[in-house]
Parts: sequence; structure tokens; C-alpha cells
Amino acid sequence: MALTVGQQAPAFTLFSSDKKEVSLADYAGRNVVLLFFPMAFTSVCTAELCEMRDNLHVYQNLNADVLAISVDSPFTLDKFKAEQNLPFPLLSDFNKEVSAAYGALYDTFVMNMHGVSKRAAFVVGTDGALKYTEVLDNAGNVPNFTAIQAALN
Repeated sequence: MALTVGQQAPAFTLFSSDKKEVSLADYAGRNVVLLFFPMAFTSVCTAELCEMRDNLHVYQNLNADVLAISVDSPFTLDKFKAEQNLPFPLLSDFNKEVSAAYGALYDTFVMNMHGVSKRAAFVVGTDGALKYTEVLDNAGNVPNFTAIQAALN
């Protein structure tokens, strides 16, 4: 079932690329941009996260923190984060529970891989409610960054 604007964002706790637990509750009272992405080290995912890196000041000025989530292991995400110099947490949804809770999980992805995160973007407001939701079926597309920024305004 798809999440809709106004619903409370599903709570989660995941391990980050630096092997620390990070919970959505840690950001209570702040705006959060949640980005789900299929796989580290792939071209579109790299472009998407580097776009966020290069424009992080825009989101910071909108009082928003960025969290990026994939089903990659924390170890893979650590290498990816270092290689791309990403200044926000990368979270491992290795067990696929959070991607599923957000309706952002492929049954079958490329090369018959099962349980890969769909590319998706959510804005969680200071009250914990969803202000924006976008789940893309085509992994070759990127979220609408203009709409994400508008939801934060």
C-alpha cells in the first residue's frame, strides 16, 4: 500500500555506513529528506546522491537533514560514501523492512535480483508526517528535486 501525504512516516532504526544505529526518531522536530536508492556504485544512484551532495546547502537552508537508504550492506555503503564524499548518512536496509514499509521495494529488479529498493523520495516534516512522497518504478529516473524543495518551503 502506498504512503500518502499527511500520514505519519513509518518509524525505523537502521545501521549507517559508520556502523552506528540511526533512527528516524533521532530527527524529531526536524525536516528530513529520505532518499531510497537501488544500489551503491551504479550510475544513476551516484548521480542522484552527488546531486544532493552538491546542493546540500539548499536543504540545510530549508532546515532539512538528508538520509539515504539502500539494501546494500553498511560496509558497501561506507566505501561508496567515502568514494563520493557524501556528507549525509547512508543507511543499510539490508533486511528490506524499511523499503517495504515505505512501499519502495522491487519484487524483481534487473538481473532477477529480488528485494532491491526502488528509487524514492519522501519528505518527513517536523511533526513526523509525510509532506511529499514519490516512488519511481523506473530506476533510470531521479526524484523531482524541485518538488522536494517546494514541499520543504
